[in-house]
Amino acid sequence: MQYRRSKTPGATFFFTVVTYRRNKILCHEANVALIKEAFLHVTTCHPFRNRAFVLLPDHIHCLWTLPEMIITIRSLCKSG
Repeated sequence: MQYRRSKTPGATFFFTVVTYRRNKILCHEANVALIKEAFLHVTTCHPFRNRAFVLLPDHIHCLWTLPEMIITIRSLCKSG
């Protein structure tokens, strides 16, 4: 499948991340703490704006606005 991605500086993206086999693990208390910690880490390392975030038992929805400088969603997701 060929994805189309905007290369517009400051663009806003909606994306969904789903657990393996849709296992309902994301809302367990320990996992919620880990997800919060991961988001805090990524937001301190990368300048993007988290416009919306929905945590459900088997998936996450996000709405992120990238900065005006050149940056990609892929580079945010690969941060460690």
